[in-house]
Amino acid sequence: MQSLRHKGLYLRPLGVHDASEMLSIRLRNHDFLQPFEPIRPASHLTLKGQIQQLKQAERDAEEDRGYAFGIFLQKGDTMIGRIALSNIVRGAWQNATLGYFLDQKHNGMGYTSTAVGLVVRYAFSSRINLHRVQAGVMPRNLASIRVLEKNGFRHEGLSKRYLQINGVWEDHLIFALTREDELPPL
Repeated sequence: MQSLRHKGLYLRPLGVHDASEMLSIRLRNHDFLQPFEPIRPASHLTLKGQIQQLKQAERDAEEDRGYAFGIFLQKGDTMIGRIALSNIVRGAWQNATLGYFLDQKHNGMGYTSTAVGLVVRYAFSSRINLHRVQAGVMPRNLASIRVLEKNGFRHEGLSKRYLQINGVWEDHLIFALTREDELPPL
């Protein structure tokens, strides 16, 4: 697949060759990201753990179950985060779950909003041909809620004790877009 580009940013599928760079981002941002992520085994923050995760991402893409992308700055070809369409369900639903994170030092610059806009357009393209993309966000994660709203996602409701995050079953607001929705300009 060709990379997706806009405003000095590009997304490309992640592969095993990205393991060292992904590990570096994960280690550097562990404390920043942990309040928003599941507790993972210590092996997750090793090169071997990242290789295993990226091998799974490659299998998921081959089997149309998910698509994981690195978020890169065009200047310097630097990875600054990850965005993924996961839990793809075909049949009558044609849905994927959206998830993302960005290196803390790059937050607040519009990169996450751009990455979400690019990946949603990819999801609705003839290549993937999904009908719906949804995201769950903890109510206190105001920055992530704003990213979704800027990309036209609508708030659909509250799911109680939706995901176990940082050891606690957390409520999540559910946001979604469907193919029929008008996407704001990138």
